[in-house]
Amino acid sequence: MIMKKRALVSVSDKSGVVEFCKGLVENGFEIISTGGTAKALKEAGLDVIGISELTGFPECLDGRVKTLHPAVHAGLLAMRSNPEHMAQLEKLNINTIDIVCVNLYPFKATLEKGADFAECIENIDIGGPTMIRAAAKNYQDVAVIVDPKDYGRVLAELKAGGVTLETKKYLQYKVFAHTAVYDSLISNYLASQLGITFPEQVTFAYEKAQDLRYGENPQQQAVFYKEQFVRRGSISSAEQLWGKELSYNNINDANGALELLKEFSGVPAVVACKHANPCGVGTGSTVCEAYLRAYNSDPVSVFGGILAVNGTVDKDTAAEINKIFIEIVIASDFTREALEILESKKNIRLLKIKDICAKREKSAYDMKKVYGGLLVQQYDESLLRGEDMNLFKNKASVEEITAPSGKKRKSYGLGVVTDRAPTAEETEALLFNWKVVKHTKSNAIVIGKAGRTTGIGMGQTNRIWAARQAIEHAGAEAKGSVMASDAFFPFPDCVEECVKAGITAIIQPGGSIQDEASVEACNAAGIAMVFVGDRHFKH
Repeated sequence: MIMKKRALVSVSDKSGVVEFCKGLVENGFEIISTGGTAKALKEAGLDVIGISELTGFPECLDGRVKTLHPAVHAGLLAMRSNPEHMAQLEKLNINTIDIVCVNLYPFKATLEKGADFAECIENIDIGGPTMIRAAAKNYQDVAVIVDPKDYGRVLAELKAGGVTLETKKYLQYKVFAHTAVYDSLISNYLASQLGITFPEQVTFAYEKAQDLRYGENPQQQAVFYKEQFVRRGSISSAEQLWGKELSYNNINDANGALELLKEFSGVPAVVACKHANPCGVGTGSTVCEAYLRAYNSDPVSVFGGILAVNGTVDKDTAAEINKIFIEIVIASDFTREALEILESKKNIRLLKIKDICAKREKSAYDMKKVYGGLLVQQYDESLLRGEDMNLFKNKASVEEITAPSGKKRKSYGLGVVTDRAPTAEETEALLFNWKVVKHTKSNAIVIGKAGRTTGIGMGQTNRIWAARQAIEHAGAEAKGSVMASDAFFPFPDCVEECVKAGITAIIQPGGSIQDEASVEACNAAGIAMVFVGDRHFKH
């Protein structure tokens, strides 16, 4: 039996496949194909061997079974260097298959269009993964292509004498990467259908978005991968309008700014961010007013920072931004005049995210890689238990607890824990700054007024240092500000600093065994304090 050079071609993504098959024919290959691919090739004038013609068996079960046949898989898996394998092929009258060009049913596209469960299941490919895995296992004898980008490389090597072993190994790797991603999409979809939040085994699919010049530091190599499904309102969905490529730190910092910006809706807001921490946040009647409030919170730190804007950057805002050096401006849009102003600086980057305020999808995970493992949690979506305004009006319950030592202490519920409740203006300021402290690295203290921060203390190893840092940054603006703490006060020292600075109200989770000391210190100074329960550590 004389073995003929054969290629099996069956693709969902038909881009470039006709030209590729023409190149195969020019290099002496016969083409085997199925369904829509066979039709496209025939319409292009190519001779095609139908899969049923090869197997001698009709497609059945609505096309579920067509390539699952020994005539296909023996031709793929037979090792050409094994005399017994080749003798068996001759006895069975089965020809080898030397090239496989297959990409899989569009399961991802099926999910993206919102198909129902039955349609999603029907778009789980069976024959395709089986063929490409078989071909990849027998990589030394079979070249298997799953990515149209590799058509040119394969044709060039065929023309030069044959596909090299190096290329076959590369193509083998791409097969198993391809099927791993494909199966992860299926398994994660099925887990979501069953309401399984944290599976016993989990895989996540990402694709390379871009190579980065370097990582956090120049000696570190880095790359940015994005999720298979583009998340609305995320940095991975941004359209870059101007400037050089984003760096590792740019992407990380921009993500921090976007996370905080999503807390504000219905009012123009600007977040100034540095090293993934907010350094100034403002809201206003216009984007320009919001920017000036954010800028004036910390004019020093904002230099070289990132701005996230939940509206359109206009001419006036652009003129103000252009007065200093800003790394990145992210906004839902820019006016033509604003772009002309901002593009006068070559080192600024301008990103447009049309749906910048889109809320996170419930299926999203917050993940942190550690050496040897992966920490996975739900995102912190809590904010004042639904921003319950009653917490700012109603007195918290108080219970007297006796410790084993016999010492008594007071335990407080949620709500106003001091003699004085916050005023309406203080309540507005407390709500605003509570949103900001939620997105500030712990230990975190944020002080500010309604619609703007005045000082931010972040990432300290103790709470009193964070409080002093925030107050120092605020300077004279601390007087009349309110304070938000991401976790409880273990001692009354933070309140004592508030008294010195002229801070009038405090919002914190509560829950320390020393709460009573902080409450008493507030009462003595006439400071209002509210306990809201939920802690917001961010590491």
